[in-house]
Amino acid sequence: MDQIQQLENKSIHILREAYREFKSLCMLWSIGKDSTVLLWLTRKAFFGHVPFPLVHIDTSYKIPEMIAYRDRLALEWRLNMVVGQNVEAIRAKRTFPDGALSRIECCRALKSEALKHTLSGEWPRMRLNHSTGKYEVDENREPFTGVIVGVRADEEGSRSKERYFSPRDKQNDWDVDDQPPELWNYYKTDFAPGTHLRVHPLLDWTELNLWEYIERENIPIVGLYFDRGEGKRYRSLGCEPCTNPVESNAISVSQIVAELRSGKFANIAERSGRAQDAEDGNTLETLRRDGYM
Repeated sequence: MDQIQQLENKSIHILREAYREFKSLCMLWSIGKDSTVLLWLTRKAFFGHVPFPLVHIDTSYKIPEMIAYRDRLALEWRLNMVVGQNVEAIRAKRTFPDGALSRIECCRALKSEALKHTLSGEWPRMRLNHSTGKYEVDENREPFTGVIVGVRADEEGSRSKERYFSPRDKQNDWDVDDQPPELWNYYKTDFAPGTHLRVHPLLDWTELNLWEYIERENIPIVGLYFDRGEGKRYRSLGCEPCTNPVESNAISVSQIVAELRSGKFANIAERSGRAQDAEDGNTLETLRRDGYM
């Protein structure tokens, strides 16, 4: 059994454990490579079906191609797609692109706060109607208390402190210094009432592992990851005003795999194109303590 097969098996095991242990469960889908691989693994774990809602937090500043890709795949794969948004902040133009907030404050408002209130059901959610292909107000306001997330330990420093089953408090705040031990593939799944849980099935995967798996499984990925003749491509996707491409001529998954194996980006952080990371001292810990993905 090769490394990729071992990673797949472990991720599928964690997904099934999460589904067995936690009833009010959803999965975050940011439309990027990590959460799309997680979505693919979920469909394998449950025989082509995704048995819980997918949640996307739409800041209204995503690259339009990302949203088109999201909706195309959601319809094609019959996904239970839920979208949350900080409507008031966007309407009042309390954002970084409008000059009202710093990048970190904007992330906190449009991502962290939107995520908290979407998960709790306090703010309206929009659910995809597969009959019309349109999003409609979701009448179900039941809170999600368990969230499956596609974070990886190697992607960014604060994420290396996570566990596979990582508790948050009722406000989704993360106590980095109070994490349960996980030894010999034994996971703590028994938490006190009111605990909000994040589940991280991709924690052991690397950027190269992901692309090798995407190549092996032929997973459909949004085209922004590939060079389109400009000598640039996105390595990590976020909001358009705060995400920059990297220098690269890779036009296919196999070329991205070769590029990563060559060591071209060995000393360049995967999220180096994400401007909010630099503003936060090159770590997302400030935001992630407050519930950021």
